Amino acid sequence: MNYPSLLLVGTFLFFSCTKNESVNSANTTDYRQKMRDFVIGISKYSKSINPSFNIVPQNGIELVSSNGDSTGLPNSEYLHAIDATGQEDLFYGYIQDDQATTTDINNTIKAFLNIAKTAGKKILVTDYCSTNSNMSNSYLENNHAGFVSFAANKRELTNIPDFPLPIYSENNTVVGSLTQVKNFLYLINPSSFSSKADFINAVTATNYDLLITDLFFNGQVEFTAAEINQLRNKANGGKRLVISYMSIGEAENYRYYWQSGWGTNNPVWLDKENPDWPGNFKVKYWYPEWQSILYGNDNSYLKKILNAGFDGVYLDIIDGFKFYEHENGG
Repeated sequence: MNYPSLLLVGTFLFFSCTKNESVNSANTTDYRQKMRDFVIGISKYSKSINPSFNIVPQNGIELVSSNGDSTGLPNSEYLHAIDATGQEDLFYGYIQDDQATTTDINNTIKAFLNIAKTAGKKILVTDYCSTNSNMSNSYLENNHAGFVSFAANKRELTNIPDFPLPIYSENNTVVGSLTQVKNFLYLINPSSFSSKADFINAVTATNYDLLITDLFFNGQVEFTAAEINQLRNKANGGKRLVISYMSIGEAENYRYYWQSGWGTNNPVWLDKENPDWPGNFKVKYWYPEWQSILYGNDNSYLKKILNAGFDGVYLDIIDGFKFYEHENGG
């Protein structure tokens, strides 16, 4: 997810690092390709278990281009590995929540998104805006661009917005694939819900085509396969897809895999704490030790998601490569 106080830095990183795959003459590590390889590995592992499992990276959209420029050739291996792509702040929230994203940034990001769209990938946009007029405009602008969107009135993603009613592009379709999705709900922090049952009842009272949520209720207890199946039910009799959030570019100290002592006595792959999201730590995501926590074995995070019966995974902090490009002079 994007971090408001770092967004101006993020703007610099977006424009200064789009054309060069290597960082500088002293450090030729290709952080972008390492992230592509990570996502590709996650995809191959997941689809070997469930061929219909959806892989949806969020942000880091420059990876769809082989040379990091929107005029470059599409990176076919990366695009083949993903089923859709998520993007935050396209029309609202890039600089500040409920503030329109500048036209130049919007156009630059859209040029990359259109590479994925042309390759047949669904584009899922989350704009952060809270006034009704901005929320309405977000839906209209994204629809005009051919993207599916969610206007989130809280960046923490803790609630189901009460506007618009009915929800944008509401339908009673039995949704069986991402190609059918016309709207979605991004609700990964259920802290405002008193229990799993309260959360499930609130979601099943809506008609969203796709729910992006967390494997764990309030970071503690996993949702079961039976509960995920309940969450698929729309209020109007239709069905939705349910996809699990998973951060791959940062480690979170409230996750089951966190070990006591980390944060002060770190493993070699665990890096700096994110000052805007305490408890979230940058990771050297190319290290096998980190990757094995997330996928590739029966004890991995992703295997838990697969076992719970989710329809896919929403991969966050894909743009973690920008942190290392910047740290190393990119």
